[in-house]
Amino acid sequence: MPKEIITAPGAPTTGFTDKSKAPPIAQAIRCGNMLFVSGQGPLDPDTKEVVSDDIQEQTRQTLGNLMAILAHAGASLENVVNMRVCLRDVNDFPKFNETFREIMAGEKVTRTCIGGTPHRKGVNVEIDCVAMFD
Repeated sequence: MPKEIITAPGAPTTGFTDKSKAPPIAQAIRCGNMLFVSGQGPLDPDTKEVVSDDIQEQTRQTLGNLMAILAHAGASLENVVNMRVCLRDVNDFPKFNETFREIMAGEKVTRTCIGGTPHRKGVNVEIDCVAMFD
């Protein structure tokens, strides 16, 4: 089964260490009825810079980037079955979760949330997901 590379113009492609070079990853890959979205962070799609140091603003931007990729692939949060979250500071979890709940608007997914160190300075949250199509 061939894989389809998804590139949404309304979201940045992360995974770069040198902005002058193309990233070695895809924003998302669809294979059959599954869509795998690479980890998204709080980057402005145009500047590729971190939008803020506030965890709630970072969470909004991160989920906005993820939703832009989903939409470009013909999906939405309704299609998402699993998310993985990495928080730089686990003490941010209550504010992250409050914003996550607001944006999810009652939509349920399975989710893992861990503390770790995202690869880019200033990135305090990163989220990836798996979505399913009918």
